[in-house]
Amino acid sequence: MHHSSAQLSMISTLSMEGKWVQHRLTGPGATTLLERITPASVTALENYHSTLSCLLHPYTGGIVDDTVITRLGPETFYLVTNAACRDKDLAYLKEEISSSPDPSSIDWQVLDDWGLIALQGPLSARVLQNALFGASAVDLEGHEEFELERLYFGQCKHFIVNVPSSEVGPAPVLVSRAGYTGEDGFEISIPPSLTQAFTAHLLKDAGPEQLRLAGLGARDSLRLEAGMCLYGHDLNDETTPVEAGLGWVVHKDRRTAGGFHGDEVILRQLKPTKEGGIAPERRRVGIIVDGAPAREGAQILAAEDAENVIGNVTSGCPSPTLGKNIAIGYIKNGYHKAGTEVGVQVRGKRRKGVVTKMPFVPAKYWKQAVGTTPA
Repeated sequence: MHHSSAQLSMISTLSMEGKWVQHRLTGPGATTLLERITPASVTALENYHSTLSCLLHPYTGGIVDDTVITRLGPETFYLVTNAACRDKDLAYLKEEISSSPDPSSIDWQVLDDWGLIALQGPLSARVLQNALFGASAVDLEGHEEFELERLYFGQCKHFIVNVPSSEVGPAPVLVSRAGYTGEDGFEISIPPSLTQAFTAHLLKDAGPEQLRLAGLGARDSLRLEAGMCLYGHDLNDETTPVEAGLGWVVHKDRRTAGGFHGDEVILRQLKPTKEGGIAPERRRVGIIVDGAPAREGAQILAAEDAENVIGNVTSGCPSPTLGKNIAIGYIKNGYHKAGTEVGVQVRGKRRKGVVTKMPFVPAKYWKQAVGTTPA
């Protein structure tokens, strides 16, 4: 099924009970809240554009959860967080809103039971284009024709759909060009009354030659090839974005102004040591491992000293695309440069590993700067 996403398209329906939790934040205090709890430049985020970010703990800068923030209007935002962190995230957001200068200026809604359909792969645009307009879709301006090739990675658009053979009337869906596989694709936020009907419509309209159902196993191997983190494995409450190789989520203006949770720790880690910065003690890296695949918890050893444990693997699997064993892990600062040889303890045996740049497989996002079909 991994190759279905790389060659055709795959679909998985991920509801609140599955992988993601969807939220809506509105009100005059929403922007200030998001700029306090994340290092994103939310003020500069354009309407119907998204950014990947992290919810941060105060003082330590540890990652509460990773999230996607989408601006839907001047004071309206849509957030996606991990269902595995649901209880923790809800408690965190409740506390952060209640401690805001004016809690009444923020309205927070959890979109319980809403579906989030992940449609991924090189044929995903064609499949969705046909399915949307087979469902008599119109955008909010009433346009009946919209070419999805004009929707780039990190952008989204609302449509009103009317699924054939469904008893549910026209309903709004939010189509985002996004995904968690490194492939071109879409995530479709959809009301609970329409989730099953629209999923069935997608599958029937495309047929098995273009679209197949996929589970979390295929998604996991794809996200590993893309070098993406999975919360609870590659990210946790003690890890900062800089340690995780996610320094880019700290947007340029926030590096100067700060003002977000853990800014002192994170900005000091970002600053070069010759300018007074303090390098993190460990860094997230990719590793290609000889022999058997390294799984979570496997020790990473210094090449020159088999007794010197310098890190541990947090995710790993065989790569169907590369035909090699790949892993993600954390390693002591100084051993993190690409090409560094290490040992990896797998099933009681020391295996040879090489620190490798990520992504292991180049991403195929549909980006405006390129403007051509992903290779």
